[in-house]
Amino acid sequence: MIIVPDAPARPFAQAAEQYPTVLWNDSADPDELRRSIALGAVGATCNPVIALTAIRNHPDVWTPRLRGIADEHPTWGESEIGWQAVRELSIEAARLLEPAFLASGGRDGRLSIQTDPRLHRNVDALVAQAVEFSQLSENMIVKIPATAEGIAAMEEAAFRGVSINATLSFTVSQAVAVGEALERALNRRRDAGLPEKEFGHVVTIMGGRLDDWLKMWTSKNRILTTPGALDWAGVAALKKAHAVFVERGYRSRILSAAFRNHLQWSELVGGDLVVSPPFDWQHRIDANDIPAEDRIGQPVAPLILDELVSLSEFRRAYFADGMRPDEFADFGAARNTLRQFLDADAQLDALVRDILVPAA
Repeated sequence: MIIVPDAPARPFAQAAEQYPTVLWNDSADPDELRRSIALGAVGATCNPVIALTAIRNHPDVWTPRLRGIADEHPTWGESEIGWQAVRELSIEAARLLEPAFLASGGRDGRLSIQTDPRLHRNVDALVAQAVEFSQLSENMIVKIPATAEGIAAMEEAAFRGVSINATLSFTVSQAVAVGEALERALNRRRDAGLPEKEFGHVVTIMGGRLDDWLKMWTSKNRILTTPGALDWAGVAALKKAHAVFVERGYRSRILSAAFRNHLQWSELVGGDLVVSPPFDWQHRIDANDIPAEDRIGQPVAPLILDELVSLSEFRRAYFADGMRPDEFADFGAARNTLRQFLDADAQLDALVRDILVPAA
């Protein structure tokens, strides 16, 4: 009898078997999400950029559906029609994640739907939309920007029973402010005698976008850094935020997003947190068999961290008291990312307009 040894587990499967680190897919495109689930994904996300891409990639599905939405709601404008498509895309993706939601008791298996970025200055409007979005599906989690206004909205929405994911978040100080707000919301629910349940709250740090901003900032300021050092900035912030959350006992988890290199997964394995790379990054990590080793507690190399800490803009991002909440919206990465989200909204409006009112 010939005994064939078991094939080694692939990276994401190995991480899920050995550690609490879980994989979410950074897209709600149903076709892509199915492939990601096959690699072990137990969550996914949607935002204006992701929704616009998914709709553009499937014109056979969405062109007739957008016309159908317009026919069903003859008084709606382009924005209302486009956001209904975002809702429907998110609901379809949420259905695919229901098995993981049930298996985890609600901790995972969630679809992140993002509030309209045009509401970013309006606390009451963010809360109202978060509550509405949370009712689209039992396993919906709602993304709200980690600005002063957004964090106030997160606390109130979480108190009202909404599962929260922070977005527009790049720094340890933002993550800590969100973590504290979610703790206040959970405590308020307890004090009010409201039902306890697993909300699955997560707090995103867009590590790759922090890297992008620091590269732009150092270039603008004509600061030379050791090649490759800035690729560790997001990793360092994510490790730091995770350590603070563990030390303080926050009941939410850190989520790593906006991938630029595999370190934003491999250096976080072992932690009770979420990694959310685009599917292309998942495929590359899997194809290259990047090992799933417990590295969350391994510090960034001292020479690299010392160089990063020498940069004033990195210090703002890295230390828990690096910025005040009233400074969050003006952080360079926040401004650039918000503009991208707003532009995607405008492009979605234009896409709907071109379908409903094609040029003569």
